[in-house]
Amino acid sequence: GLGLWKMALVGPVSRALAERLSRCRLLVVGAGGIGCELLKNLVLAGFRDIEVVDLDTIDVSNLNRQFLFQKKHVGKSKAQVAKESALQFCPEAKITAYHDSIMNPDYNVEYFRQFTLVMNALDNRAARNHVNRMCLAADIPLIESGTAGYLGQVTVIKKGVTECYECQPKPTQKTFPGCTIRNTPSEPIHCIVWAKYLFNQLFGEEDADQEVSPDTADPEAAWELSDAVARAGASNEDGGIKRVSTKDWARSTGYDPVKIFNKLFRDDIKYLLTMDQLWRKRKAPVPLDWTAVERVEMGSSLQQASASPAGLKDQQVLDVRSYAHLFARSVDHLKARLAEKGDGGELVWDKDDAPAMNFVTAAANLRMHIFSINMKSKFDVKSMAGNIIPAIATTNAVIAGLIVLEGLKILSGNMEQCRTIFLNKQPNPRKKLLVPCTLDPPNASCYVCSIKPEVTVKLNTQRVSVQMLQDRILKDKFGMVAPDVQIEDGKGTILISSEEGETEANNNKNLAEFGIRNGSRLQADDFLQDYTLTVTLLHSEDLEKDVEFEVVGDVPDKAPHRLSEEDGKVITNGSDDGAQPSTSRAAEQDDVLIVDSDEEMPSSSGAEGDGEGRSLKRKLEEEAGGGGGAKRRCTEEEEDEDVIALD
Repeated sequence: GLGLWKMALVGPVSRALAERLSRCRLLVVGAGGIGCELLKNLVLAGFRDIEVVDLDTIDVSNLNRQFLFQKKHVGKSKAQVAKESALQFCPEAKITAYHDSIMNPDYNVEYFRQFTLVMNALDNRAARNHVNRMCLAADIPLIESGTAGYLGQVTVIKKGVTECYECQPKPTQKTFPGCTIRNTPSEPIHCIVWAKYLFNQLFGEEDADQEVSPDTADPEAAWELSDAVARAGASNEDGGIKRVSTKDWARSTGYDPVKIFNKLFRDDIKYLLTMDQLWRKRKAPVPLDWTAVERVEMGSSLQQASASPAGLKDQQVLDVRSYAHLFARSVDHLKARLAEKGDGGELVWDKDDAPAMNFVTAAANLRMHIFSINMKSKFDVKSMAGNIIPAIATTNAVIAGLIVLEGLKILSGNMEQCRTIFLNKQPNPRKKLLVPCTLDPPNASCYVCSIKPEVTVKLNTQRVSVQMLQDRILKDKFGMVAPDVQIEDGKGTILISSEEGETEANNNKNLAEFGIRNGSRLQADDFLQDYTLTVTLLHSEDLEKDVEFEVVGDVPDKAPHRLSEEDGKVITNGSDDGAQPSTSRAAEQDDVLIVDSDEEMPSSSGAEGDGEGRSLKRKLEEEAGGGGGAKRRCTEEEEDEDVIALD
């Protein structure tokens, strides 16, 4: 009877499928941790026509897991080198590489339509949202993926059939590209992560992924070589920014707190100011000088203690001068402790260690002040400064293999067999490390893929400017790239135009000046994404302090836990992700993950939690690219071909 089952096989696949693979046009977005493994798998599986897009360049810290790159490639385009290395596995394949951002308008809906299939190997939410929309507009299947430490996830997105990437709201991200940390922080957490990196650079184990000096390779800051001379001058003032190891430099000053202060908070900031592209649409940072800070009279700083003196000491926000003194004291304290350890000694950061915590609190707040971000109390800083999970090469390899398997199902015409697959840290009670879950249908009220996308936003129309509506709400929150906005006022008043120079005069005016009030409706169009969103505005004067706007019905940052239907365990798939397009030396999403280790994470699709990982809660759903959100459940399936069992 075996004869019946014999098929013409080409390697492991049938001849018919092999032919389909060789004819299929494939777009791979990202050539980093997952992308390298994926490209190698694709050419070995028989795919012959591949385009790969990545705007990143190769950094030495990539070499421990991005195996298509070698030391000689550092500084070169990831997409280009990945192409050259993958071709060595299969010289007859046709691979086209673009060193570019997938969000560039050249990659329009027409561009996406030429592919049979799109595979994401990204590291940030903004690019994921964008590719999701482009694939919906072009009606092309998308395989989404991501990893975080030992955790990984793959899912399939098909217009009208499955949830799209944005069907379920995602909690705020907790990983950030390196250039955000080093060049353009906009939130307290960015400064806290920077301060933790700084602790390691000065007193702990130095790590190339935790650089704190300005990132000159930031693509957004692309500048002419002729400008470099000015930069070099700015960077060598006082000998402050010689490009030696931060620790060696600090040692050469005898860990002098004033010199360290002036390098970090004056000279490095002056250097950032020379990267003027960065400050065209952002508020520029203001350097701090030790002597000037010393001269400031106590308590006259704008950023005054916000807690009443009666509050707990750790819950007060101090002024800049107090943080400068705290910085100096903690540097002296840590320097003495490092000296006790002898040559080659290293300190380990611990949030429960007072001098280490004081150092991070002071450094983070000084940086917040420089970048006009509201400063935070030691109590708040401590709760935000979590753990950092390193990337694991084998996780990327497993996930890349699963992406190809899902792709083979789609090309075989077996879309109904596609699954979301979670890779867990520990086997579940049934000894399974991989848990497949059925794909959910689209969410009828999704503000991206529903028939008429709508959303309601609560804000103060007298306070919110047109610029803030564009940047913070439409671009950052709703993932648009170049929105055109008109007011539904019967006249079709144009509020924002994506054509340069047309509506710049509106930017600093508040919404109320255009007759926008409670109940006003706006129509926001993104031509590139072929996406239209209707926004209803609710005027509110009682938003919490520091809250610029609220999306009605949005997911809270801490969703309630749910139980898995399988065995009553808490599902520990949290969610978090980078919200900026990745750039060079970014803390890649296949890569570094910042976790609030003490916090309960939102629950989500059902990979079971592991005992020891419980405190860490599964931080996965979204950077893993999953379509699922905080309310999703998953029932495991008895599909052994999808599951790896452990003995």
